[in-house]
Amino acid sequence: MENIRGAALMVAAMAGFALEDTFIKTLALDLPVGQILIFLGVGGALIFSLLALLRRDRLFSRDLLDRWVILRNTGELIGTIGFVTAIALTPLSSASAILQATPLAVTLGAALFMHEQVGWRRWSAILVGFSGVLLIIRPGLEGFDAASLFAVQGVIGLAIRDLATRAVPRAISSMQLSTYAFATLVPAGAVLLAIGPAALAVPNSEHWTAFAAALAFGVTAYYAIVAAMRMGDISVIAPFRYSRLIFAMLIGVVHFGERPDALTLTGAALIVGSGLYTIERESRLRRHARRAARAG
Repeated sequence: MENIRGAALMVAAMAGFALEDTFIKTLALDLPVGQILIFLGVGGALIFSLLALLRRDRLFSRDLLDRWVILRNTGELIGTIGFVTAIALTPLSSASAILQATPLAVTLGAALFMHEQVGWRRWSAILVGFSGVLLIIRPGLEGFDAASLFAVQGVIGLAIRDLATRAVPRAISSMQLSTYAFATLVPAGAVLLAIGPAALAVPNSEHWTAFAAALAFGVTAYYAIVAAMRMGDISVIAPFRYSRLIFAMLIGVVHFGERPDALTLTGAALIVGSGLYTIERESRLRRHARRAARAG
């Protein structure tokens, strides 16, 4: 029963993130990316700071200067700028498909920089998954869109964030980390506005509604994914993370009129398949390690 509830929460979280992306893409039709980042940063930082204060967490402390917190915020910054820009400039379905390679990039980073043991099976899965990314981007071919590289930037940044999160001191709460991460988007958005060609625009009532909806869905999805990962078996619940791609493709087709081609669908299938295999393999290794520890 716990696994069913956890899976349902994970699917709900992924639907929430897909809807958040939808509102961001809609906003990007009229507003520059830098301005969107500023509003999302201010709104997210306010919400999570209030939640942190309700938990009696300290918002301003030396924890801000912890090197892993700084690295995590840097990764969040790189990843969010990349993915939001990709959503604005490329089809939602292809940007979301590339984003699904993030867990594979985390496994790669853990092997290269954290000396985690990765066997040939997981290395093969990583290569297959990244081959799927190349099929979607198709560099050097006629269908290549340089803007799709922003989605790759998103994968790299979010992988850095997830790897750094593993080393963040446990005394720092998730609410504190989320507050810091959203706050960093504000100066980043200001820099993008200063150097970009688009000028600051005056939002209308529809824009403010879209901002509110994006924040509401994003924060709700965040809570849902945290709750999902705290119940049931991770090996059962984690694969439902890929339902985000299904929601994104449905929204892209129905709402934005996108038509993913065969290469995009094939690439997405390779990314998801290799990701699912990696989750299953890592779960099996954890089970073997626990059995060995009990036997010892």
